[in-house]
Amino acid sequence: MRIAIELGSADGKLEFPLGYNREVQGMIYGNLDSALADWIHNEGLSSGKRSFKFFTFSRIMGRFRREGDSIRFSSPVKLHISSIHEQILQSLAEHLLREQVVHLGEQACDVLSIEVEKLPQMAKPVRVHTLSPITIYSTLTTADGRKKTYYYAPSERDWEEQILENLRRKARAIGWSERQLGNLDNGKASVRPVRVSNRDLKIIKYRDTVIKAWAGIYELDLPEPFFLLAYDAGLGSKNSQGFGMVEVVEWEKQPIKQG
Repeated sequence: MRIAIELGSADGKLEFPLGYNREVQGMIYGNLDSALADWIHNEGLSSGKRSFKFFTFSRIMGRFRREGDSIRFSSPVKLHISSIHEQILQSLAEHLLREQVVHLGEQACDVLSIEVEKLPQMAKPVRVHTLSPITIYSTLTTADGRKKTYYYAPSERDWEEQILENLRRKARAIGWSERQLGNLDNGKASVRPVRVSNRDLKIIKYRDTVIKAWAGIYELDLPEPFFLLAYDAGLGSKNSQGFGMVEVVEWEKQPIKQG
């Protein structure tokens, strides 16, 4: 399930820090029923040592300009949020409609509208573009015993393998059988870059962590249940921090401007 929230302000200006992912994530948690927020934040659903929150969100969409360490938008703007858990989006929408004002960090925003988005029409394979960039990584140990995070680029062969393995872990976490997971094996599925250049590399700071992620256009050839899982939960890692949200597009369609 996916919703689109339109935000504005009386003076027509909305200003956020460049790395506003934490502010958006905080807004989401802060506008959920407390028990639901605690469960998602502290537990989620697990596969092995990994825990998944199963929601993600887009970059903020609208006209903007950058000013130093800030990004200033012209009102209104749009934010997309999706999850496999309908109760997350229902709780969020109810809180926002009741309050009518939401805070993203220090910026107060008027809630102008909330729309439930329709599932896209799809046929395999399907092209998507990123509403928030995709990140996937491994934690490696260096020769001197230190931990190092390695972020994969779409041009690397292991990128697709890591994306599909992440999708398998998500499916395991929600209880899919090994037989269902086998639908991703032996070349039955693919996630490949179609139009991705060096300009699509996004360096985003979340708290004290610098994250490398990739925007662009990709082709997904996935069994429908896995496509819907990726569509609602996000592709790759760190989805609940605002990474890996995609939208189905026609080849000619131009992506919306994102801040």
